Amino acid sequence: MKYKFRWATIAAIVIAALIMMFPLKEKIKLGLDLQGGMHVVLGVETEKAVDGKLDTIVTQLKKELKNADIKYSFAQKTKDGKIKLGFQETALTDKARDLITKNYPYLVDSSLSNDPEILVFSLDQKEYDKVKDYAVEQAVQVIRNRIDQFGVSEPVIQRQGKNEILVQLPGITDPDRAIDLIGKTAQLRFHIVDENVSTQDAINGNLPFDDVLLYSKEYDKVTGKLQQEVPYVLKREAVLTGEYLTDAEVRISSQFNEPYVLIKFDSAGSKLFDQITAENVNKRLAIVLDNNVYSAPVIRERISGGEAQISGNFTMDEAKDLAIVLRAGSLPAPVVVLENRTVGPSLGFDSITKGVKAAVIGFIAVMIFILFYYRVSGVIANIALLLNFVLILGVMSAFGATLTLPGIAGIILTIGMSVDANVLIFERIREELRIGRTPLNAIEAGYEKAMSTILDANITTLIAALVLFQFGTGPIKGFAVTLSIGILSSMFTAIFVTRTIFMTFFGGKDTKNLSI
Repeated sequence: MKYKFRWATIAAIVIAALIMMFPLKEKIKLGLDLQGGMHVVLGVETEKAVDGKLDTIVTQLKKELKNADIKYSFAQKTKDGKIKLGFQETALTDKARDLITKNYPYLVDSSLSNDPEILVFSLDQKEYDKVKDYAVEQAVQVIRNRIDQFGVSEPVIQRQGKNEILVQLPGITDPDRAIDLIGKTAQLRFHIVDENVSTQDAINGNLPFDDVLLYSKEYDKVTGKLQQEVPYVLKREAVLTGEYLTDAEVRISSQFNEPYVLIKFDSAGSKLFDQITAENVNKRLAIVLDNNVYSAPVIRERISGGEAQISGNFTMDEAKDLAIVLRAGSLPAPVVVLENRTVGPSLGFDSITKGVKAAVIGFIAVMIFILFYYRVSGVIANIALLLNFVLILGVMSAFGATLTLPGIAGIILTIGMSVDANVLIFERIREELRIGRTPLNAIEAGYEKAMSTILDANITTLIAALVLFQFGTGPIKGFAVTLSIGILSSMFTAIFVTRTIFMTFFGGKDTKNLSI
């Protein structure tokens, strides 16, 4: 065969597309607007991130002042977001100021001149804005990690404005569980229980400065209502935090047949845990997550190996979700749900039905018109149209693209553009036939003359689609993806495939008539 390379290329591409696209239900992923799901807008409480930053600075300052042998009376964060340090001698105040100025260039001295033994520092504006901006970026990453481990396909997680995050989860059937998973701050800390202070005294307000009162809260598994709160008096400063965590997995207790979460520390965390348990034998170690005491077991002996377990009368789903948030890391600041909408499956089904119906009607109408207007040549154009549809679905399946309602609109638009290319070619062929050229010469001249116009139209549209993909969001990207794929496949089918068919049937033969 004269054009066997062309036919082999077409066959290979079409077979690959068919293999890729079936089974269609499994290969084509539907977007939120088609299959339903959750649309949530979260607000990041960035001021809490600034508070956390100040707490960290205070802890670091205490260590550095101690290492530099600068004795201080107190070092604390104030309610108006500043760091306050007290000294007994003015000379120590000057030493501390020099140390802070040298090691913390982002702290601004806000001390009052009439109190030489008190130092007050605050974050400069640049650092303040940086901490808030980083908190939102880090929250996006942490939520993305949690959603990935939760097993949602094609989620949309992106920053929106200064401190908001858009989360869209297609196909979610348990929105409450998803919200709980996303919104958990997951700040894990270990505190020694202060057995010398009565919990009743602490509840009455007699709480030492270096202690904190936290509760173990138990909720009803069916209604979600708070059942009871067990108070614990804990040493304020955590002995270990979740930053040393490397893994968290669900295990089943052989004693009580209940799930618990086994956590593992890195080498530095393992040494710390070993040291803490060795120094606090017969004391209780509270495991605190987001200010909720999960458990406070008694340390019976030194624990080496860097493993601990969190038990808390969990269901299996609760234990799995806890392991996910611990593995994904903690949020730098709490998040609040600003908007929560659920797209029901009935709306998704309705959208699918209407979208598919519009695509089928448009497709059939175009085929009938082409067949009526161009007769036998119209059959060739319709073959190209069908192949174009197959290639679009095949490429979308291969790249795991998501089909949205705007995406269906993109496919319909592509069908029109595919036909437009063939109309341009066929009209040029007709013009060549009118001036007396043979069918073969008219076909060759028609394709050559129409080529530049087709390329101009498709390339400019492709550029517009790429811009939409780069700067668009959600459904806009879905439209841009199907439009881009459709343009490339329509150029292949409308130019390469139809020309191959024409050349195969009319090349080398003395054909006098061409039905067009």
